[in-house]
Parts: sequence; structure tokens; C-alpha cells
Amino acid sequence: MSHARLSILLASALLAVPAFSQAYLSGNWTPLRHEDQAERGPGPELGDYLGLPINDAARLRADSWSASRMTLPEHQCRVHSVTYIYRGPNHLRIWEEKDPQTQQVLAIKNYISTYEQTRTIWMDGRPHPSEYAPHTFMGFSTGEWEGDILTVKTSHIKQGFIRRNGLVQSDLATMVEHFIRHGNILTHVSVVTDPVYTTEPLVKSEDFQMDELDQGSWLWPCEPVEEITNRKKTDVPHYLPGANPYLTEFSTHFRVSEQAVRGGAETMYPEYQAKLKAPGGPPPPSSGFKTGPLPRTAAPEIEVLPVQGNVYLIATRSGNITVQTGPMGVLVVDTGTAALSEKVLAAVRKLSDKPLRYIINTDLHPDHTGGNEALARYGGAEDVRNIRNTPGDLEGQIVKLLAHDNVLQRMNNPAPGQPEIPFISQPSDTYFGGSKDLFFNGESIQLLHQPAAHTDGDTMVYFRRSDVISAGDIFVTDSFPVIDLANGGSLQGVIDGLNRLLDLAIPEHHEEGGTYIIPGHGRICDEFDVLEYRDMMTIIRDRIQDMIRKGMTLDQVKAARPTRDYDPQYGSATGAWTTDMFVEAAYNSLVKTKQSR
Repeated sequence: MSHARLSILLASALLAVPAFSQAYLSGNWTPLRHEDQAERGPGPELGDYLGLPINDAARLRADSWSASRMTLPEHQCRVHSVTYIYRGPNHLRIWEEKDPQTQQVLAIKNYISTYEQTRTIWMDGRPHPSEYAPHTFMGFSTGEWEGDILTVKTSHIKQGFIRRNGLVQSDLATMVEHFIRHGNILTHVSVVTDPVYTTEPLVKSEDFQMDELDQGSWLWPCEPVEEITNRKKTDVPHYLPGANPYLTEFSTHFRVSEQAVRGGAETMYPEYQAKLKAPGGPPPPSSGFKTGPLPRTAAPEIEVLPVQGNVYLIATRSGNITVQTGPMGVLVVDTGTAALSEKVLAAVRKLSDKPLRYIINTDLHPDHTGGNEALARYGGAEDVRNIRNTPGDLEGQIVKLLAHDNVLQRMNNPAPGQPEIPFISQPSDTYFGGSKDLFFNGESIQLLHQPAAHTDGDTMVYFRRSDVISAGDIFVTDSFPVIDLANGGSLQGVIDGLNRLLDLAIPEHHEEGGTYIIPGHGRICDEFDVLEYRDMMTIIRDRIQDMIRKGMTLDQVKAARPTRDYDPQYGSATGAWTTDMFVEAAYNSLVKTKQSR
């Protein structure tokens, strides 16, 4: 059904109902699976993209997907996101939460038995969270009554499925829903807009019947296990482009046009039948590919968000800053750009009136170290460091600036053409090995060196009691990772760093929550977000390695676009770090690794 036609039908329904009329949705509901039974039950056929407004990037992701990926421990308990979960073999319970004084409905709750998900639809008019806030499988939802139809808007949704054969919905998708009750039947209509993988809104519906006897199965426990014992922990099952042998089985078995099963917005409309009957058949589906970064909504230049425990995020457009506060003082991971120093200091002062004791740099780049001088002076540091007779005791209680020793060495010896780094901006204390331990504000803190990743001086900072990891630029959510070859970075090192994050992080329930990860750039994440990024990087590495084995040159690899299924979200044709620059760095990194063996 087209979005325009759905809007007309809903508008007609609203006009026919008094404005004060509201349906009562509370109760237990059992799904009626007469709609799309084959897809919702056993699951769709591989290569069946019929009737979906997908683009070329979505097709390649699905073509590359292997069901074996679901055997990885981190994928076994992944939840169907809110855009899909109502189509599963679920039982649904709905109830209202009311203010005890006014009896105003504050929220409408949904308990969905599939993966034991509790969803909150806020009815009190609260705004949606910051773009830097964590995403969840159920997203953040607000609702309002339009006559007797409950209309819900949802954002902050984790990545999920469009169809369970590899077609994905990105974590930038949003959804509008309509809950419509007719007697003992509840109709749920969803309209999903995904700027990454679909070219038109995707409209779906499903029905539920009131379950008076409450016969539903309300638990769906899941505990990951090692399903395949002879596989490396870091392997990501997938098919290289053109290598999936199962993609034509659906069209062959059901004698459906191979071009039609590839999907695309044009296949959703009756006019497409004429194209199927035309001489030579229909043209290939349009790619719907969009180049360049996705547009961002207007947001403050700097935002402060609580993460977990006594750890906070100061989020800026140019990078993230992590702050830990407590009775002993303030610890800051990275300082942002020099231009934002005053605003960052103001944000730190609002979080705590205690002195700044530690600054930790995760690498040497200006988006992480540009504010070092301003924050160091705020912490009492001076241009000359006078050491008293007690080893390591600086004169007075002043801030310590920590980093891996490789950061100090590169700051001391800038590349030709690069400016000198002021002494006060350089680390005053470094570590050489794989880690350094601190105990500050009642919390164990580990500085973990990740060799040859984004650079050769990368540090991840693990706040163990708060269960938060500040990852630096090993992990970002708004671009492909920057691989700084000149400063010792490598593609494999980035992947190793992502796998290390997966080893450290433990989800709370069904791949959600638990350990939170603050990326170098972008929103607050958990293990599942790192997992999807790790999978992407591993798949891209394997594709480029395969091209290198075939003798392809760098220009040929770029022309083959090994990142094209991820480009709509992470790629860019302009700016400081383009897709071409990433592919070139990845290629040269892998060639160098191959030559060194």
C-alpha cells in the first residue's frame, strides 16, 4: 500500500470519529498470522526482495548476508527491532501507566514476548532525546490520540531487519505507527522511513485478536552458546560480491522475473506489471543510491549527557569528550578542539566544582588534544614543570596529562609542515606497555593500548565500576574509521580494536545495555552497535583482500566500490575523510601487511 493512499484512509477514519473518542487498548493480544505467513513463520527465501522499496546498497548487504552469521554468540540473542518485532511469533500485552494523583495516562506500555521486550510509549508530551543518546531495539516512542487511533512516533532505533534474509533497516530509521481497535481485533500499521536503505516509506500491517484466557507464552529466554567450535572468534560469515549461490533459487522455483525479485520502489505499484510484459522485460531496478553524508538535524554545538555510573559524555560536532567525576576530582578523556575549549571548560565546571586531576588522550590528533593547553592550565599546569624531591610529585596539586608514549614521541617530533606542539599540551606521564592502571574516585580505570589501529598510540579507557569504555577513534558511528597510515595506523589494527571492545563489553539483556561504549565521534553505544561496525569492517577487509589476491590495482578497487552497501550511512565524497581516502588507506594497509609476511 502506498504511503499517500494510507494517509487518505487514515484521514477519512479520523474525520468519522469524534475528537474525544479514544479506544481502550489494554489487554492480552494474540497475533493473527494470515498476513505474510510464510515470511513471518518459516522465514523468507534468500534473494526474495519483492515489493520492498530498497536501494542498491540494501541489495548488496542482503546478497552478502549469510545465515551462518546468526550462529555467532553476539548475534544469537539479537532482538527484532521495533520496526519488525510485531510481525514475529509474539504475544502482546498492553497496559496504561497513570499518575497516581491526577490519573492522567503517562505512558502506554507494551510487553512483547519475543525476546522479552518491554516498550514504553510516552503520552506526556516529552521530547525525543539527543541524537547522541543510546539507541535501543524498541527505540524511544511518543504517542497521541487522533480520534480513536493511537499514533506513535519512534526514533533512536537499533539496526534491525526489513526482511529476515539479510535486508536490513539502519539505525537511522524512524517509524510512525497507528494502533486501531475494532472490537476484539487490533490492527497495527507501521510506516518506516530509512534514509539509508529505502527510497520510499515502507508500510506494513498486522492484526491481533484479544486473548481473554491469557494463553500466551510470555518468556523468551536466550543465552548465547558456542554453536560452531572450529571457527575463529573473529570470523564474520558472509558472501563476497557475486559469490552467493542461493540468490536465484527463489525466482527459478516460483518462475518470477529475476529483475522483479530484486525489489525497488517501482516494483510496489501496479504499473510495474506492464513493464514485466514489455519486450525484453523490465529494466534493472534503480539504485536509489545517495552519495555524501546524510543531513544532520540542527543541534547544539555542545551537549552533556549522563552515560552510566559517574561517567558523562560531552558531545560535540568535532568529537567526544568523556568526563568522570567524584570526591577526588575530575578526570577527562580527550579535550576536543582548541576552538571549543571555553565551552568544554564551562561544561566540566557544571558537572563538578572539584579540581581537574587527570587528562587522558586517546591519540595525538587535534580533535582529541586541541583543548589540552586550556584544560591543563585550568588544572594548574604551567609551561615549566618543577619536580620536587619526591619522585613523581609535581610542585603543587596539578593535573596529570596521560597518553601512550607513542603520542608523546609524535608530538615531540611533528611531521614536516606540521606546527610545533606546546610543551604544556604534551603528555606529562606516559606508559610504554599494553596497559596502565589507575584508581580514581573509587573506581578502577584501565588505559589499554591498541597497537597500530587508528594510529600507533591509541588508548581505550575502561571505567570498570561504571562499566563504560571510552574507545577513541578506533570506533566511530558517523563515518568509516580514519586509518592514519603516517602515524602507524592499519585496517587490521582497527578490526583488532573492535574485537577487543567486544571482548570487554557484556550486554545486560538480549544484546542491549550493560557495558556502554563512547566512540570517538557519534552517539553512545553498547556491544551490539560495536558488533555491527566490526562486522562491516571485517566484510570490507575480506572484499579488498580478495581483490588484491586477484591482482587488482588501487584504482580498480576504488572503481569496484567495495564499501557501496555501507556508503549511504558512512561514506562521503567531500570533507576531511572521504570514502576514496578510506579505501586507499585500507588497500595500502593490506598490501603492506601482505608484503611483510
